Amino acid sequence: MTTAPLNRRGFLGRTALTGLGVALAGSVEAFVRPAVASAVPGRAIGYGPLIPDPNRILALPAGFSYTVVSRSGDTRLDSGESVPSDFDANGVFARQGGGSTVVSNHEIGKDEPFGVPAVEGLTYDTGARGGTTTTTVDAEGKWLGQYVSVAGTVNNCAGGITPWGTWLTCEETEARAGTGGFLLDHGYVFEVDPAGQDANRGKSPVPYKFLGRYAHEAVVVDPATNAIYLTEDASGPNGLYYRWTPPQGFRGGPGALRGLAQSSGGDTAGALQAMACFQDGVHVRDLSQATEPGVRYAVQWVDVPDRDAKSTPVRKQFTDDQVTRSRKLEGQWWGDGGAYFVASFARTGDGSAAEHDGQVWFYDPATETITLKTLFGVNPDPAVDTGNYDGPDNITVSPHGGVILAEDGDGISHLVGVTAEGEPFALARNELNDSEFCGPSFSADGKTLFASIQSPGLLLAIRGPWRRPVL
Repeated sequence: MTTAPLNRRGFLGRTALTGLGVALAGSVEAFVRPAVASAVPGRAIGYGPLIPDPNRILALPAGFSYTVVSRSGDTRLDSGESVPSDFDANGVFARQGGGSTVVSNHEIGKDEPFGVPAVEGLTYDTGARGGTTTTTVDAEGKWLGQYVSVAGTVNNCAGGITPWGTWLTCEETEARAGTGGFLLDHGYVFEVDPAGQDANRGKSPVPYKFLGRYAHEAVVVDPATNAIYLTEDASGPNGLYYRWTPPQGFRGGPGALRGLAQSSGGDTAGALQAMACFQDGVHVRDLSQATEPGVRYAVQWVDVPDRDAKSTPVRKQFTDDQVTRSRKLEGQWWGDGGAYFVASFARTGDGSAAEHDGQVWFYDPATETITLKTLFGVNPDPAVDTGNYDGPDNITVSPHGGVILAEDGDGISHLVGVTAEGEPFALARNELNDSEFCGPSFSADGKTLFASIQSPGLLLAIRGPWRRPVL
């Protein structure tokens, strides 16, 4: 997801918890379909056809149902204040006593109607209005409570779940202190503990500057090495894919990243590097040049000269022959021993080598390669629901097989499933408006899929006869 200037629509026209969700539990086989992904009308793919919703919110397959858990402006926080605008990515955790705890980003820049309220001990910059809220729900997806878990940040877009059961929330901005009313620099990653509001006081507002200052989108953490992989959603030039490797002796766990950030030299702890890809020894400048699923590139990593971008944005510190760029690097999820990450779309007019309406890549740290798993061709008519999809954004690995993508393109918006065989299917359709879907993430037991519609701001819980989605 992006702020308005980068939105594709504009461009084209330890805890007290009992479990870690499904961050490490899902399994995705190799996507082997050797063609551009495009569902064929009339085929029973996934869970069957979508049934129109009489309430005009969410169309779902037969047997599925949804609950509106929280509404921006309508639902009240535990403090009595309005729930903030612009729900975005979600991290879902098992709740002690049953149900789930959902940490939700709010992609708020400046003018949204409902900001994240500033709370003492939880606010990074009193001049900023973004942040996260944490919602507790019962096993049926019913709202139990909601509170601010970090405030004073900007454009909290995506993020990622850590192996130790916390949520890393990312600022998608490069804003500096003194601009837009901000008192501090922005473009950082923050960590939220789902255990409770008090668990975050004095902790969640700590920026992890060692992960760099740029338009962060999503992160994943390798549970074996504690390496962190990060996407960047930026243009002019297009963004990069990053890896942070911890310093020698670092051991991941609750409070470990914060302790590193607050230590002497913590701002530059570990190594932050950008990805450079090669095919048969030839440098690949742009991921969009891959036009067939199965394309595999060797990966090398290039050190970032100035990760805090004191004078030059990080992506501009490299020439095009040093790194591999991509338009619209978006969501990520860890599974199968590696990172699935999404490129939302590309057009030659934005400097891309070729055009597409979505790529799903898999980075394998064991082989130091990335492989194109699924490719969406350019959608010829996004306003018509014909089984063509465009603009995948957030991603989650499904515990039932395959992945689920949140569509943020033109026209009709869907939650799009992709089977393990590489076949896409519509899991849900937004019947309220054309706003993007955000933050699909399953409960720890795999029975509830949480997702958001960004505007007017809905957090949804979807339940149904989940199974392995096959043809």
